[in-house]
Amino acid sequence: MANPVTRTFDILERYLNEFPRKDALGGKRNGGWYTFSTEEYVEKSHQFAMGLMALGLKKGDKVATVTTNRPEWNFADMGLAMTGVVHVPIYPTIGEDEYKYILHHAEVKLLIIGDQKLYEKIQPVAKMLTQIEHVYTFEPVEGAKPYEEILELGKSNKSKLKSQLEEIKKTIQPEDLATIIYTSGTTGIPKGVMLSQNNLVSNFVAHSKMHHLGKDHHVISFLPLCHVYERSVNYHFQYKGMGIYYVGNLSQIVSAIKEIKPHMFNSVPRLLEKVYDGFVTKGKELTGIKKSLYFWAMDLTRHFEYNKKYGPLLSLKIKIADKLIYSKWRAALGGNIVYVVSGGASLQPRIARVLGMARMLNLEGYGLTETSPVIAVNNPASGEMKIGTVGAVLEGFEVKIAEDGEILCKGPGVMKGYYKEQDLTDEVIDKDGWFHTGDIGVFEDGKYLKITDRKKEIFKLSGGKYIAPQMIENKLKVSELIEQVMVIGANEKFASALISPNFPLLHDWCAEHKIHFENNMELIRIPEVIEKIQKEVQIINKTLGSHEQISRIRLVCDEWTPATGELSPTLKLRRSIVAAKYQLLIDDIYSAGKS
Repeated sequence: MANPVTRTFDILERYLNEFPRKDALGGKRNGGWYTFSTEEYVEKSHQFAMGLMALGLKKGDKVATVTTNRPEWNFADMGLAMTGVVHVPIYPTIGEDEYKYILHHAEVKLLIIGDQKLYEKIQPVAKMLTQIEHVYTFEPVEGAKPYEEILELGKSNKSKLKSQLEEIKKTIQPEDLATIIYTSGTTGIPKGVMLSQNNLVSNFVAHSKMHHLGKDHHVISFLPLCHVYERSVNYHFQYKGMGIYYVGNLSQIVSAIKEIKPHMFNSVPRLLEKVYDGFVTKGKELTGIKKSLYFWAMDLTRHFEYNKKYGPLLSLKIKIADKLIYSKWRAALGGNIVYVVSGGASLQPRIARVLGMARMLNLEGYGLTETSPVIAVNNPASGEMKIGTVGAVLEGFEVKIAEDGEILCKGPGVMKGYYKEQDLTDEVIDKDGWFHTGDIGVFEDGKYLKITDRKKEIFKLSGGKYIAPQMIENKLKVSELIEQVMVIGANEKFASALISPNFPLLHDWCAEHKIHFENNMELIRIPEVIEKIQKEVQIINKTLGSHEQISRIRLVCDEWTPATGELSPTLKLRRSIVAAKYQLLIDDIYSAGKS
């Protein structure tokens, strides 16, 4: 047995010695798949590490990566870990202001960008920052240095640096800082979550025990590796000796699943909703007896529960439905799926039942960047599973529910703190060491954690991306025609906004454009008025990350004031009151596409 894994790069030795394979990592280029063996993976990671040393990077320096998923990300990640250089992975979808803030705040010295499009977006920002000494790209980009130059530097300096690297590796302690991951704060200013080697390792080792899959299985990875959730499961897959195929382009997921036929993948509810909608659409295309049979089989899925023993009649029905229908659902997802891990937002139970009945078990879990991330997860290995919950608490974690219902936790996954923000760290980790998650929850059956609400205003879209509404609202209110606004979309596919216009100014604008109306109720329904406000929103959308952009708006005919209750005496938005008042409007926004 190899040495125990106590730092992320210890995975390499374990992977090579215990689970050598030709397809440790795979990616897609020009329509075809290419792979790296375990041996190549280990070699290139060491070359990368020595390349960093040749460039003069030292333990504690910061290197940022901004890219879609690709196998080469791992060479960088492991090379950085071996040299004690801190990895700052950044989303490829955020706005320029955020890139500038993160790169400056983290004091990034070297930056690796994924492709041409990202390079054109980020290079001008990087140029403004004097501390960035080197910029490389993973894909060939004209005028940019390819990341292979780092590998070549490592290769050509191997005789000189190999023993030096081994010495550095010995100095890397489990408590050492491994990564800083930036998350959106309430104010819209990102916070740098500092995670140690032990934060990451303790978490992925614990959740890798959830299932029996291993060296004979392979997976696909398409959720962003810059997010701690996909990254942690990425380590977990390697720790178990599984082969990983990376999909950088989300439009290629379906074809990748059919080509690679994975045994497992990590997802978010948004994607599983699409899978479910696809199954429903398939049924609607059928006619006559075939259609009746299809929806009979679909209706049977409501009986699904984990670890449930069905009676003889129901068992027979399920067997027939499986032969006729469920087997086709499995085939549509490659035919090999055993588990689908879901996190980032809550999943509708009906989707978990449909997948479960088709023998593709959905493992819903919960966690935060600050907890490395998994706090709780449905666990088939221990049989601790319950639909509608995020499962039992992960080994190593302690969880308690505070008096106000907030979920508090302690354990080896809890972050070192926010980078350069001791005050913010003290706000979330109390003097007894409990981390305050900001989520409200309950335990079902004394064991299964269920998330019921968010304590703070930040919410997640169903795709798992966070939205800091205040930041977006403040930007929207820069428009003189927008007096008040509330951004909505928790657990929905996109963000929208309810807007109370600046009526005196809007009246002037209408007079100028010879638009007539009786009252404000009539005014907000005039197409030209809606279009005008829509244009104002579009201007702001350009300054936001793609997931933060406002997809739909609805104008309201009331002015929001403390007197009418929508605002507090200090003029803060009373979200629950506004949401209740305009529930019909909100339902209208999100009813399209939901049957």
